[in-house]
Amino acid sequence: MKFKDMPYKRVEMDEVRREYQQLMDEMKRAKSGEEQFEVHKKYYALSNRVSTQMTLAHIRFDVDLTDEFYAAEHEYYDKIEPEMQNLTQEYQKLLYSSPYRAYLEEKIGKVAFKNMELSMKAFDEKLIPLMQEENELKTKYNKLIATAKIEWEGEELNLSLMRPYLSHADREVRKKAWEKYSAYFESVEDQLDTIYDQLVKNRTEQARQMGYKNYVELGYYRMTRNSYGQEEVEKFRSQIKKYFVPLAEKLHDRRRQRLGLEKLSYIDEQVYFADGNPAPNMDPEGILKAGQQMYAEMSKETKEFFDFMMENELFDVLGRKTKRAGGYMTYLPDYNAPFIFANFNGTSGDLDVITHECGHAFQGYISGKDPIQEHRDITMETAEIHSMSMEFFADKWMELFFQDRAEDYRTMHGEDGVIFIPYGCMVDEFQHIVYENPDMTPQERKEAWSRLEKVYKPHLDYGDNKYFGNGGFWQKQQHIFNYPFYYIDYVLAQTCAYMYKIWMSENREAAWESYLKLCRLSASRFYDEMLKEVGLEVPYEEGCIQRMAEKLEVLLEV
Repeated sequence: MKFKDMPYKRVEMDEVRREYQQLMDEMKRAKSGEEQFEVHKKYYALSNRVSTQMTLAHIRFDVDLTDEFYAAEHEYYDKIEPEMQNLTQEYQKLLYSSPYRAYLEEKIGKVAFKNMELSMKAFDEKLIPLMQEENELKTKYNKLIATAKIEWEGEELNLSLMRPYLSHADREVRKKAWEKYSAYFESVEDQLDTIYDQLVKNRTEQARQMGYKNYVELGYYRMTRNSYGQEEVEKFRSQIKKYFVPLAEKLHDRRRQRLGLEKLSYIDEQVYFADGNPAPNMDPEGILKAGQQMYAEMSKETKEFFDFMMENELFDVLGRKTKRAGGYMTYLPDYNAPFIFANFNGTSGDLDVITHECGHAFQGYISGKDPIQEHRDITMETAEIHSMSMEFFADKWMELFFQDRAEDYRTMHGEDGVIFIPYGCMVDEFQHIVYENPDMTPQERKEAWSRLEKVYKPHLDYGDNKYFGNGGFWQKQQHIFNYPFYYIDYVLAQTCAYMYKIWMSENREAAWESYLKLCRLSASRFYDEMLKEVGLEVPYEEGCIQRMAEKLEVLLEV
């Protein structure tokens, strides 16, 4: 069914409560594991229906933040979402403590039960008022970012539509663009400081009410870290500082030489070639059409997936002034339909939507066919492998999008991921500092960010930009406000994606078979077990990052 034709009906809490209570009563009366699993199938149907309707409302609000009907629905779901989470948890408690658990573990897997355990550690009904307040604060931040208005050459642009100018080939143009871009953030700096301060205190109070010292432990449970913890993440970041920061700095210097500059400025951070970054030389319809050809040639599985996406109009990619910033893939379970939301802006980032977000969507399409719904509940460090690896598998077809600049794109893409890895670790370490010290002032947070920049990006020079120079850059990173502790998942996944890139250079067919197996395994295995089963290393294990850095120096000819 086409997205526009999917019917929407508000999820009424009274009705859902009754249905959940009925399921729980049936679960208690069941006399065997087989009977309980039949009840659990009814839970799948209820959960899918609720998720589909909430996701429809979410998407339709994001595509037009001025739509009054879906704005009201969004506000409604901000309030009931914690209640919905409570109902789910009450049901899962029965499943978790079932006398027939051995049978149920055989059916839905041990990972599912570990995730239930973490969910119970992450939520309690008493947190609902605080979680509702947290949702309101996040919405306030997102509106502030989405409704930015920047005067540019006689018209008003939002932050997404400014991006082509931030990486413009003309250095004076991008200097002016960055000044206007940062001036907007500076104009709302006090509001951003206030919102974030309230979020930190809110999340800290949630943690304390759950009996935790601070939000870090609760944040890890909320990210469903079922295979590793803070100690492994710290070891991983240490390896990145030792082996990847020097590699990234070499790539920055090579980029400086290509740009013909004596010194890199912050305005040059997103620019890779003196004549500008390669960009798709086609309109959005052309990009989607080329994407369809690429996926048709890649494999029979990807052809089926992309044809389904196009036929059912499951993309909203045009940048508009009233549209939420950013991009994502989400999933409509009643239709086994991934949906891709993005803001095309005429840069190479448009192509990333067709590779990165489609990597997410492809895995969602594949795993959606698994009758065991818990297998779809992938954690983010795994989910991002699907997307970031697809970017590298797609490199072979870049001539379709960039013509004679395809090799420039491949060069940029190969370097960009390495350069991202230290930044991603910096975002993660910053959040650990913030939540371990929740009483820091806004100025102290900015000073902490500035200190980390010197460790992870020693070349960085903000010149006379006081807002960024004083540690304000992190306020544009939406994950810091919306998804605490998510960012390290990108970094772990990017390292796995580079493993696939290295593997492709040796045996592309074997690498693709491994990737397909990874998509099919989804959440049926624990993270470290799954990586080893498909032939990948575990990023935080000792020696992994050093080996990767050495191989990438050769592959990228540093």
